[in-house]
Amino acid sequence: MMAEQPVETINAQVLLDENRRLKHAVQELSILNDLARAIGGSLDPQEIINTIIRRSLRAINAEQGVITLVDQEANDPMKTFVRAMDSSVEHEEFHLTQSLLGWMHLNKKPLLVNSPRTDDRFRGVTWDDSISTLVCVPMMIKSELKGVITAYNKKGGAGFTEDEQRLLSIIAAQSAQVVENARLNERERQLLKMQEEIRLASKIQNDLLPKAAPDIPGYEIAGRSIPAQVVGGDYFDFIPVNDHRLAICVGDVSGKGLPASLLMANTQATLRGQTFINPSAHECMERSNKLLFDSTSPDKFVTMFYSVLDVSSHQLSYSNAGHDIPYLLSPAGPLKRLNVGGVPLSMLEQFPFQEETIAMQPGDLLVICSDGIPEAMDVNQVQFTDEKLSLLLDTLRAASAVDVIDGIVAAVRKHAGTAPQADDMTVVVVKRKSE
Repeated sequence: MMAEQPVETINAQVLLDENRRLKHAVQELSILNDLARAIGGSLDPQEIINTIIRRSLRAINAEQGVITLVDQEANDPMKTFVRAMDSSVEHEEFHLTQSLLGWMHLNKKPLLVNSPRTDDRFRGVTWDDSISTLVCVPMMIKSELKGVITAYNKKGGAGFTEDEQRLLSIIAAQSAQVVENARLNERERQLLKMQEEIRLASKIQNDLLPKAAPDIPGYEIAGRSIPAQVVGGDYFDFIPVNDHRLAICVGDVSGKGLPASLLMANTQATLRGQTFINPSAHECMERSNKLLFDSTSPDKFVTMFYSVLDVSSHQLSYSNAGHDIPYLLSPAGPLKRLNVGGVPLSMLEQFPFQEETIAMQPGDLLVICSDGIPEAMDVNQVQFTDEKLSLLLDTLRAASAVDVIDGIVAAVRKHAGTAPQADDMTVVVVKRKSE
């Protein structure tokens, strides 16, 4: 029969165990306190998660660890959004597998695996040969999984303990909100930077458009472009060719926003370069078409109405490259549409553009619009239409160039009502004064 231990021995053992427990608790509190101080003063998400993973490895004596943040707004919520990693060994860097991430999305609780190849929860999963043990814990905010901390391979060859899993879970819970705040702060910083870049792009684009319409005796000329976004893809220009010839053009590049604005700038440079050579209207379109075809992607194109006004002979030569057909109105009589030309620029490498020359009689009114005018829609998706624009222009025959633009813009905005502007709107008007 085993002899009973003296009461003094039992009490000593209890005190020893309690001292160990208290010492362990103090160590954990010290780890958590130091971590809180280390990450509390930073707003850099990468710096914060690097600090978390380094201290987590030391806290549970692991060889390697990784933090994976997931994007809840992505089409695939299991897609890795941000990853940080640290290692104290020379092994190839481990990555959180889709199996582990999927398990964490489903269960949202700590996971301890000390025998991965025989664990029934991961049958069929192929593990890296160097992985012997792992512990994986979720970073949760209001029941949503924001990230996962995973530590691999306990040093010394032993398995991870329940206490180490619990400590890593506390670290994850303590750091989740800090990491999320830093990530949101970084997103806001990037958004502000993007907004500033767009503002600068808008200023550059506005600087590319004419500062004022040319002042030519016997003519009224005006132009206006209203982008649907901060930057747009519509383009108009007045380019002096010589003392008595002026190039007048309106273009609309495919797409919207920054990509469209870049193509618009390229188009302007191309057209100006060709205009200064002083070719005919159709030659300018053919050369510009080839240059744009060579410098743009296959899915990009530009509609363009290009004309040259000779103010000495009052002749207008034009070529319409797939642009919305302009209107020519005389003081009386039916309106004429200027549709001679060809396909949009950059669609085909070579195209034989056509050209027409018309006389600008006293009182004649030329109106060139981008498709944002007739295609403007109201809240019921009803377009303004070419027919409605034609009827409006009939009432504006005697108006000044500026008043014609004001009348068109006012009518389109009245039609659209509260519907947002869906496309850039550009109008150029050339009127020969009555003698």
